[in-house]
Amino acid sequence: MSSHLLRLFFLLFTSNTVASALGNESDHLALIKFKESISSDPFGVLSTWNSSTHFCNWQGVNCGSEHQRVTELTLDSYNLQGSISPYVGNLSFLRVLSLQRNNLHGHVPQTISRLFRLRALDLGNNNLVGEFPIGVSNCSKLLGLRLSHNHFGGQIPVEIGSLGNLERLYLVSNKFLGPIPLSMWNLSSLVILTVAYNNLEGNIPDEVGHLKNLVTISLGGNKMSGKIPHSLYNLSSLSGLILSFNQFEGSLPSNMFSNLPNLKDLELDGNQFSGPIPTSITTAFGLQIVDFSYNNFAGQVPNLGSLRNLSALFLGHLPNFIGNLSTKLTILAFGGNQISGKVPAELGNLVNLIGLGIENNHLTEFIPTSFGNFQKLQRLYMNNNKFSGEVPAIIANLSQLSDLHLSHNMLNGSIPSAIGNCKRLEYLDFSYNNLSGIIPSQVFEIPSLSILLDVSHNSLSGSLSSEIGLLKSIGTLDVFENHLSNEIPEVIGECESLEYLYLQGNSFHGIIPPSLASLKGLRHLYLSRNQLSGIIPQELQNISVLVYFNASFNMLEGEVPMNGVFRNATEVSLSGNEEKTNRGNVQRWV
Repeated sequence: MSSHLLRLFFLLFTSNTVASALGNESDHLALIKFKESISSDPFGVLSTWNSSTHFCNWQGVNCGSEHQRVTELTLDSYNLQGSISPYVGNLSFLRVLSLQRNNLHGHVPQTISRLFRLRALDLGNNNLVGEFPIGVSNCSKLLGLRLSHNHFGGQIPVEIGSLGNLERLYLVSNKFLGPIPLSMWNLSSLVILTVAYNNLEGNIPDEVGHLKNLVTISLGGNKMSGKIPHSLYNLSSLSGLILSFNQFEGSLPSNMFSNLPNLKDLELDGNQFSGPIPTSITTAFGLQIVDFSYNNFAGQVPNLGSLRNLSALFLGHLPNFIGNLSTKLTILAFGGNQISGKVPAELGNLVNLIGLGIENNHLTEFIPTSFGNFQKLQRLYMNNNKFSGEVPAIIANLSQLSDLHLSHNMLNGSIPSAIGNCKRLEYLDFSYNNLSGIIPSQVFEIPSLSILLDVSHNSLSGSLSSEIGLLKSIGTLDVFENHLSNEIPEVIGECESLEYLYLQGNSFHGIIPPSLASLKGLRHLYLSRNQLSGIIPQELQNISVLVYFNASFNMLEGEVPMNGVFRNATEVSLSGNEEKTNRGNVQRWV
């Protein structure tokens, strides 16, 4: 090899080495500055970022093997607090920057525009503010961009159209407003577009038809309006179409589903769609979730019995083919409509339901005994209807039930003791019916009852059994406006999680049990319109969170406690008792 070639080789080698060394130093400094911008690192993830190891070995950092330059910086879900250092823009070989699920605040630095090799940017689930980071539009090789669940505002800039390679765009739960720029509808590589839960306005233009690769489009929870362009229904790759809670209107074309063979999730609820549900839905065999509720659809619901993959169905009225739906169905909801008539017994064929919602309608007659087939059911909402007859004993078959809502109906007879077999119940509401008889002790023996037990506004009689003390986890207990009598059991003080206790409007007599003072989380205590006598236990003033006390219209006497809730006269009601001695003074409580 000639001396000339040797010199040339040496110059090339040394210049590359120097460039590499300078790049290494630049990356090292950028990472140090990034660390300095973090004010809290509760998991100590940045403790490895020190001089004892090369920065390529620091946690969350990956480097290329050739030049030892930083190519990935991934620090997800570490609860890091602080800001994003502008020095991050000096990581010029960076391909992945992922800082999601932290507590980062402030603006995204403009220097992000220098990251021309960037393929993925994920800043979701932080507390970042400002307008859409315009510098991102220079990252033309970007494939994925997630800014969801932050506090970004302003309009989405037209410059977003520069991201011609973008496949996944997530802008969910921010404060973006105004129309979606037309340039965004020309990002023909998009596979996922989700901008739900912002303040976006305007319509969906015909240009949406350019997004031939689109699999999911989610625009729910905005203020968008207008009719849906027919070009949207030609996106044959579409699997998820979610337009919920906007102001879209118009009718859906009868052949809507003809060119959507891959559609699985269709959510159009909370809009102003009208006309019939398209008959072509019966050929959309891949559908798993369908939600047409809270619209203005009219006419017969097409027979959906052919949709064997359907797992969740939300409609505006109860179709006559209900029993022929797929047994794969796990959620069925018709709540909040004007449905009348009786519930067909065939509904009981849907044996895999875990959630059934038919609340807030005008449904009448009996609860079908076929409901006993719902052995997987976890949540049952039948409140605010006109159901009559007795609560069927087959309720005992629903062993997985956690929420039972039967309030505001016309049910009569007694509460079946068999309900005690529902050992997973957390929420039980029989209020506002015509139920009579006693409250069976088996109700109080359901250990899982933790959120609510409400039997108020019925005609229940007898006493509260001593088993009530077994409700260790109950938060709200309401027996208001019944015909219950005898003494309030002392063991009620063992309901240690109780926050709201409503005993008013009954015929309880005897004293206010001092054991109530054991309920350290009690916030509201209603004892009015009973026949209670004796004194108000002084210990009640020691319940620090008690904010309202009502014992009016009883036969109480003696001194009123002076501390705690009793300090605030507006939060204590004692009117309608006899003349009493209050701190040594004779006066009437009013």
